[in-house]
Amino acid sequence: MMYPMKMIPAYKDYLWGGERLAAQYGKSTKIRPVAESWEISCHPDGKSLVKNGEYAGRSLDAVLKAHPEMLGRACASGVPFPVLIKLIDAEESTSLQVHPADEYAKKAEGQPGKNEMWYILDAKPGTSLLIGLKRPIFRAELRERIEEGTVLELVNSVSVKPGDCFLIPAGMLHAIGAGALIAEIQQSSNVTYRVYDYGRRDACGNPRTLHIDKAVDVTDTALTAENRASGAKARLRDGCISTPLAAWQWFQTELLDIKSHAFLKSGDKSFSCILAAEGKLFLKWRGDRLPLNRGESVFIPAGIGEFALYGQGKALLTRL
Repeated sequence: MMYPMKMIPAYKDYLWGGERLAAQYGKSTKIRPVAESWEISCHPDGKSLVKNGEYAGRSLDAVLKAHPEMLGRACASGVPFPVLIKLIDAEESTSLQVHPADEYAKKAEGQPGKNEMWYILDAKPGTSLLIGLKRPIFRAELRERIEEGTVLELVNSVSVKPGDCFLIPAGMLHAIGAGALIAEIQQSSNVTYRVYDYGRRDACGNPRTLHIDKAVDVTDTALTAENRASGAKARLRDGCISTPLAAWQWFQTELLDIKSHAFLKSGDKSFSCILAAEGKLFLKWRGDRLPLNRGESVFIPAGIGEFALYGQGKALLTRL
């Protein structure tokens, strides 16, 4: 049976995390801090579970392996679920880091590369992100700066506010600044090469590992743009304003600003993922009504046809 599946996320307690996902977004977990909730994930490092219906309690990964038709025609046969959708609460700044592209990641790590999109849900006053280089550099300078601990001097600092959106391609140096709470849509990968980490230590008191050789290998030393994904042309639908945010080969995401309703369709080409970003919504499909509070997610199989979101709020819709 195919139906919209509300998700139970997997949680991560990285040392830079905070309390907002639990306190403000109702994430029910005993771990602290709550740095990330992997909302829709089939990655082996954190699989989300189905909350409702026939498949309740099973991992989304297990359901899709048993029913690959739910992925749609855009997913090649035998290819794992290609996206990972997260909420990230950075009480402290994350490390400065970089992700490899597919070819390098598959050869070196046995998994896909990582291109990602950030949508800012909340930002404390003065919050900024580190995104891209201030100027093109040579790899020798990058290595020297990492080893000296002065690499932050090379990276752009970008002030942010709720509603801002950025594309972070593989090869771009980046970090989430203290005070940012973001929704991240990315390839289904957990490959990160740490470049700089403020001298922090792990729970055992050991310095956190830097991945200097691999980071130098994969950093695109010409990537200087912010890649701010704003300014896209919004489309007015009945009861909803739709704004494209990302249109990559790996996924497409649009922001739905729902004033009363949004009529949508899941055809046989691709599954759909809904992440509620603001307000109170509910999803209606064939008479079933599924409440969606902010921060909650739904996986919608390919081919289930028409569905709708009702209420007032914002949601991120991701497809292939």
